[in-house]
Order: sequence, then C-alpha cells, then structure tokens
Amino acid sequence: MLLIFPPVAKPCEPPAGIALLAGVLRGHGQSCRVLDANLEGLLFLLNTPLTPTDTWSRRACRGLGENLAALSDPQFYANPDRYRRAVADVGRVLDLIGKSHALGLSLANYQEQRLSPQRSADLLQAATEYENNIFHPYFATRLPELLAVQKPKMVGISLNYLSQALTSFALIGFLKKHYPSLPVVLGGGLVTSWLSNPSFGNPFQGLVDHLIGGPGGEPLLALLGVSADNEHHGPQYDGLPLPDYLAPGSILPYAASSGCYWNKCLFCPEKAEGNPYQQISPDLVLKDLSRLIDQHQPRLLHFLDNAVSPALMRALSTQSPGVDWYGFARVIPELADLDFCRRLRASGCLMLKLGLESGDQTVLDAMDKGIDLELVARVLKNLAEAGIATYVYLLFGTPTESIVEARKTLTFVRRHQEEITFLNLAVFNMPICGPEAPGLAVQDFYEGDLSLYTDFAHPRGWNRKEIRRFLDQEFKRDPAVAAILRRDPPLFTSNHAAFFC
Repeated sequence: MLLIFPPVAKPCEPPAGIALLAGVLRGHGQSCRVLDANLEGLLFLLNTPLTPTDTWSRRACRGLGENLAALSDPQFYANPDRYRRAVADVGRVLDLIGKSHALGLSLANYQEQRLSPQRSADLLQAATEYENNIFHPYFATRLPELLAVQKPKMVGISLNYLSQALTSFALIGFLKKHYPSLPVVLGGGLVTSWLSNPSFGNPFQGLVDHLIGGPGGEPLLALLGVSADNEHHGPQYDGLPLPDYLAPGSILPYAASSGCYWNKCLFCPEKAEGNPYQQISPDLVLKDLSRLIDQHQPRLLHFLDNAVSPALMRALSTQSPGVDWYGFARVIPELADLDFCRRLRASGCLMLKLGLESGDQTVLDAMDKGIDLELVARVLKNLAEAGIATYVYLLFGTPTESIVEARKTLTFVRRHQEEITFLNLAVFNMPICGPEAPGLAVQDFYEGDLSLYTDFAHPRGWNRKEIRRFLDQEFKRDPAVAAILRRDPPLFTSNHAAFFC
C-alpha cells in the first residue's frame, strides 16, 4: 500500500498519521510505502525559476538555499530576527510562485480564487481539472516512478487540513485518470470531521473508493483482507526524509491518545464530533518512544494529544524519554506542585501548551472547562520557576463572553506576563454539529456544504467584527501582550516555539 500526505501543511515534522498507519500495516506483515508529498512538493515548487523585479523578491530568491539550510541549523535559532527574515523570505518566494497560478501559497496554506475547499462541487472540479493544480508537475513526475516500482494494491491519502483539500482532490483526479483501476482511500482529520456531520451524504462516490473516519488502521486492514491482531503497533517513520524537514533537528510527533480525556468543554469540536477517548498505556508509550529515539535520534518529541494525560505526565516525570519534549496539557492539580514541575523539566519538558481560553471565571465555568483561575495562576508560576515555557491559548467570543469579560482576560494576562511565554489568540467558531448550536440563532458562516462551523447571533451582542476590533485595537496593543506576541515564531508558531526556549 502507498500512503500519501498531500500538500499543503507546515513542513517542519513528518506526518504522524501515515507513520502510525505504516506501523499498523507493517506490524501485520503488509508491505507499505509512505510519501510526504507535502514536503517534497513544496521543495519541488521552490525550484521554480523566477525573475523578480522588486528588491525584497530578488533578495528572497537569491538567498533561498541559504535560508532553507539555516532553518535546519540549531545555532540559527539563537537569533530571532534572522529567523524571522528567513521565514519571511522563503514565504516570499512561495508567494511569488503562487501568484503565477492566481493562488495564495505559503509554507502553511493554499488558497485558490475560484475554488473553495468547503464546497464538494469545487473539490470535484479540482479533481476534474487536476492539470491546473500547481502541484501537478510534481505529481506527474513523482507518482509514475513510485507506482511503477511499488505496484501498490491501493493508495491511501491522509487529508487533515482545509489547506490540503483542493490539492488532495487534484491528486485523486490524477490517479483516477492515469490509474483508474487503483483504489483510492481517503482518511484523516478533515475527513473524520466531514463524516461526523449527520447531513454528510458522501458527494465523492464514483471518485473516492473508500472514506475512513477516525483511526484508520483496522479499516485499512479490513480493505486488504487482513484481520487485526489486537496488538499495539506504534508509528514507524522509516521511509520519511527526517533530515529534510524545516527544523533544527528531527521532530518526532507522537500521539499517546485520541479524543480528549476531559471531553466536557462546551463548543469543543472533539465533543461535537463524538470522538471517543482512546489511550495507550504509559508503559507502551515509553516503549514506543525508546524504540523511536534509538532508531532516529530526534532532537524533540511532539506529543499530539489533545491533552497529555495525568498518568502519562506522571510516568514521564519519573522516566525521562531521553530527549526534550512538548505538548498540550490541561491545567491539572499535579502542576500546582513545584517539585512535580521540576521533575517534568528534568524529564525533558521544554514547553506545555495550555488551553486557558479565558481569564474570567464565569466564562470558564459556563464552558465547563473544569479549571479555576487560582489554580491556573499557581501552575503558571510553578512552570516558570521550573523552567518550562508556556504557550497559552485564548478564545474570544464564546456565547457567555462580552467585552467586559474579555477585558478581564487582558487583566489576567497583564498580571502573569512574566509567566506566559507565548500566546495564541483565536475568535470562537461554533461547530456546526455541536449540541449547543440548536439553542442559538445560527446562520451560514462559510458558504459550502462541507463547512465545519456555523455563525450565530451572539446572545450578548458581541459580534465578530467587534471582537476583532477589540483584539486589534486594545488587546494586542497592550504593552504586556505585545511583548509576548513578539516572541511568537512567524508561520511555524508552536511547532518551532520550543526551539526558542
């Protein structure tokens, strides 16, 4: 089987989804090849000849090779200004290449003017007009040689982000035109979200042979006529170009669970989609990590869990994986123990991403976050004292919030500015399948039958335009907030943030 991760997503670490599927398939004796068409495709495009006329573009094109090499050099990250310029210059080259095809293109995004990834008709059109896709020359060069050698029984495509959707369907169109008898299986996070919507009627019949939602290992085995053995099979990154990613050393992503162990927060997509929580035991996790570290000698581990479980955190605090690591965590009582935080740091924990959402207790309670701000304050203090960076996520515009509560969030950030290393600011989107949506006046948010979110009439009259005005004119301009935001790595954000800790 050939497993493909399509363009476009941040090319800083190998795709965890196809690595996990490779582990399951190979663990059952099935031949499997993995292809990161995202990294390969972007590097392919960056070889496009350009004749820029403005000073910035000429500098960016002239220094492209040097900038790509610098993003893989650990010493380069000691100079944030040079890093920012390198990322901007690489992005400038891709922007120029994208404009030649009338699309917006970056290291993290792909946007066409004519077609939307949120309309099934547009995705079908992208498949029909696959030769118009900017990645078609790469597909036409790479896939025939690969398929001739591998001769797979089927091709699996891991579609996780909206930025990958149009290119994924162009890839499917290419395959169906040139290899009509080769079955195509489509899975991944975005497909899982589509399938969780009761109104989804599978408009891709006749083009995509199989759609898979959720963990894909067992369904793929079934398609291959193989019975699952119920044994644990960890991810395998063999066959992926680990030295070529844009990071100062290999980052290995690892998911110790799927779903969320809390699973109570209102308006959470995980809850709205009904994704069950499944956890790998800490003992098996540590065995997986030991194997992966021995094989690949990574510089950093990236835990992909919605929240690293307390049990795994306790295991890591007593048995270090041997390399630095970071990931999402809930604000839990264990982190209020300074000694525990110090043990976590000694285990290699460089950074924890914390979904705080709000600095107002009434908003947190209404969302059923299960945390109180006094605990958050103690945790932030302890993590800072232990030397663990924090990447704090804030969400503005939930139904119980107004500008009054949002200003309390600003006050909270000011109070803890020395303990918050990085900030992520987002405006709330209502999941279209969420159980809370029917209780609010909703309307179309994104035009398209595949939209994952819906707009709503805010009960307190705080609309998106006013929220964005508050963020741009008040929140971000506050000196304490501005100082934190300046630390955020452009484009790569949390994926590179640990390297600046």
